[in-house]
Amino acid sequence: MCNCGKKRNEYSQQSNVAATQPKPQMIPAMQQNTNSVFEYTGKTALTVMGSITGRRYRFNRPGDMQSIDPRDAAGMMAVPVLQRR
Repeated sequence: MCNCGKKRNEYSQQSNVAATQPKPQMIPAMQQNTNSVFEYTGKTALTVMGSITGRRYRFNRPGDMQSIDPRDAAGMMAVPVLQRR
């Protein structure tokens, strides 16, 4: 004797339960992560290009701070004269 009908009923009941549960709210990446701030510790000026966004970040003098897109932050940490704040 076949159990096909029983399996089909179990599956449809599981599908109905999943459909009634609320879905998590999706938040865009830029809203989830706030910008990181980096301070320039070098001696002159520095322009750095973000490795992900391609955006140019200009540090005009020692101690200058810039808000960096979170997607570029990992690359900025590799620059020895930039410190994350």
